[in-house]
Amino acid sequence: MTTSPNKSTIDRNQTLTAVLDGLMRRYSERVPDVKKVFDAMLDEGIIASPNEIENDHIAFRTMGVPNLGLASFEKIFLHYGYEKRDEYNFTEKKLTAYWYSPPARLGGNLPRIFASELRVDELSAEAQRIIHRYTDTVTSDPVDVLNLDDAAAVDAFLHQPLWQTPTLADYRALLAESEYAAWVIYNRYYLNHFTISVHNLKPSYNTIDEFVAFLERRGFRLNSAGGTIKVSPDGDLRQASTVAQMLDAEFAGGEVFRIAGSYVEFAERRVLPDFRHLPTNQITRAHRREGFETGNADKIFESTFTTQTGR
Repeated sequence: MTTSPNKSTIDRNQTLTAVLDGLMRRYSERVPDVKKVFDAMLDEGIIASPNEIENDHIAFRTMGVPNLGLASFEKIFLHYGYEKRDEYNFTEKKLTAYWYSPPARLGGNLPRIFASELRVDELSAEAQRIIHRYTDTVTSDPVDVLNLDDAAAVDAFLHQPLWQTPTLADYRALLAESEYAAWVIYNRYYLNHFTISVHNLKPSYNTIDEFVAFLERRGFRLNSAGGTIKVSPDGDLRQASTVAQMLDAEFAGGEVFRIAGSYVEFAERRVLPDFRHLPTNQITRAHRREGFETGNADKIFESTFTTQTGR
């Protein structure tokens, strides 16, 4: 006997869907490559509608400072039933990250979440001083007073300033030491990227090698850090990404400077060895490689770095 979901569960599901839709809407407006990739896929006959695309994961960047960072940010998606999974350490970039699996009650096909934070206390004294000049104005955890059952309020929060617009001088000073820090000080919680699940596409396009070849034929600029295709040691998680879109950003005082915005990622999760005997039509997300890989993610981060955007 099955039980019907209660009203609070239904409401929470609807709220989560609305929050995710809001994130994707604003992200798509801000990142022209999203529409360009969709249009190229439609033109090639890979998909008949963008609705056919499975979103493997979405990613966010945060500052590891009091009242903010992952300890604050994760409360939003934990409230909707996401579960915190593995920790990842990026020593050189001074980052900590976790991934969060979507609520099982919704069938497990919603995007995973990959959220990272900068270990601010590992930066130089000057970089810490710049960051705290802005973030210290946040004197309590803003998520604690956010109505997480109000989708419009959550959507607005994820796209609103958390601190004053930085000066161009401060942005450039951070850029010289931590490009991640510079990205967050201006972009805040804007969606960093969404990810197309390549393995669910039609044959001839459902491996990362085939899909990257398609993207390159269509003239997309791809992140070359660590190789265009980033491969986990077990070979079962294979990823690629576009180079971040450049934006005309207005800084405090009205100065305008071109900075990195967001980008699009592509992932192939291969079927795990124990399930490779299964017919294709029986393969589900549960049969594929799960989680993330530090080595892959380390290079994907560089989609917003000047080594990629400036080449």
